[in-house]
Amino acid sequence: MPVNLPVPVAADLHAIAGVRIGVTEAGVRKTQRKDLTVFLLDEGTAVAGVFTQNRFCAAPVQICREHLAGGSAIRAMVINTGNANAGTGADGLARARQTCGALAEELALAPGQILPFSTGVIMEPLPVERIVAGLPAAISDASPAHWGRAAEGIMTTDTVPKACSAQVQIGGVTVSITGISKGAGMIRPNMATMLGFMATDARIAPALLQQLAKELADQSFNRITIDGDTSTNDSFIVMATQRAAHAPITSLDSTEGQALKAALLAVAQQLAQAIVRDGEGATKFITVRVEGGKSSEECRKVAYAIAHSPLVKTAFFASDPNLGRILAAVGYAGIDDLDQTGIDLYLDDVAVALQGGRNPDYREEDGQRVMQQSEITVRVLLGRGTAQDTVWTCDLSHEYVTINADYRS
Repeated sequence: MPVNLPVPVAADLHAIAGVRIGVTEAGVRKTQRKDLTVFLLDEGTAVAGVFTQNRFCAAPVQICREHLAGGSAIRAMVINTGNANAGTGADGLARARQTCGALAEELALAPGQILPFSTGVIMEPLPVERIVAGLPAAISDASPAHWGRAAEGIMTTDTVPKACSAQVQIGGVTVSITGISKGAGMIRPNMATMLGFMATDARIAPALLQQLAKELADQSFNRITIDGDTSTNDSFIVMATQRAAHAPITSLDSTEGQALKAALLAVAQQLAQAIVRDGEGATKFITVRVEGGKSSEECRKVAYAIAHSPLVKTAFFASDPNLGRILAAVGYAGIDDLDQTGIDLYLDDVAVALQGGRNPDYREEDGQRVMQQSEITVRVLLGRGTAQDTVWTCDLSHEYVTINADYRS
């Protein structure tokens, strides 16, 4: 069961003018499941993306980077689940290109105007013939209202679809934002094993969109971790259809640019946190906030050392206040001149350690009370400066092992 993550209501997801989505069952890996999704984008839509930093990246990631760099206007995207098309060499690239070519032919576009995405099992040949055969049905299903269907269609080990919407006033005009994401395991920053797609009808200079996509990813999808593994297929795409009636945004530093970015970031963070809440076998959602660092970078180092620690994560699963594990993680985070006598540690409002030692007033039953909650905040004060940063993670349970031991069956 996901941690306090409701199933999105399709009717609550705003359609984005200029975006139509179609979903079908192509039998990519399993029958009778939505596994093939297409996004059809109106002319004039600006598209930008951020991708995995794993050097062993999948064929569709390589093609996406190539097509975005090629300069052609992106007019469609195709997403399959069940097969990652990663670790497949030249054959995988050929199959990804064949997918793009087939969709381009259906839509009278050039292959370079298509972005492909795959997620699923690694090192198995992509069943491109099933994908190609399913494209006409996906295209005929296309509708502006199908964000909810798309959220289902990109799932793998997810237990619930992930989607959300928002609206913001820009120059007196209502601008809509809708996004979906998928991911539950093999999650680590620099992107996680996730797919994320966000669209807005805002009018924003296309030259700004890549910078915006990176900033959004850095403050959302690059602030989550489930198990510390960086996957091969991770992609985050931002689309701006330019259909809203406000004046074009030409600077992210303008009042309008800041308002749009804040609204987009709220959606991106909600989608990223949904991945953690639905982490494989997760029973608890944990916020790790590190304050008082010399820089945000060193705060992130500490936060990730805590969030990645199997000892910390299993203690949270068991509600065992063995909190020396957190202090140990702080100590090995890689800050060479860290003074342990300046460190304070809190669980929610419970002061566990002060000035590097156990708080004399701390009682283990107070720590256990907090650890039994489904949502917990770990707060570390480094006493070195004014910087801070936050990472979201979950516990590590028996079910995580079961899911990943049986993933391919």
